[in-house]
Amino acid sequence: MSKKLGQKGEDLACNYLISKGFQILERNFRHKRFEIDLIVKHENTIVFVEVKLRSSLNFGNPEDFVSQKQQNRIIEAANFYLSEKNIDSEIRFDIIAISNLQKPEIEHFEDAFY
Repeated sequence: MSKKLGQKGEDLACNYLISKGFQILERNFRHKRFEIDLIVKHENTIVFVEVKLRSSLNFGNPEDFVSQKQQNRIIEAANFYLSEKNIDSEIRFDIIAISNLQKPEIEHFEDAFY
């Protein structure tokens, strides 16, 4: 996927989350070779968000493309982030699945893995 398309997906996800009362803390947080698309706060919970974008559902739903290996990498990066920022709070891992870019359809999967 092109960087520009990924950026558009993240922009859509940010706007969606902000409209739901989330506060954006970080975008594209990197640890080693691992990246967390969005780190947001909702009430007293830090939420690590993986954004998945698919222009077509011919090969499956966007949320189905977060592998166990990718989940493990996101968890490792999240642990590093919490340690680096000295944060002790509730956390969870969500997936924002976006399909149909002409008329974006956004699905938010809370507590998607861990």
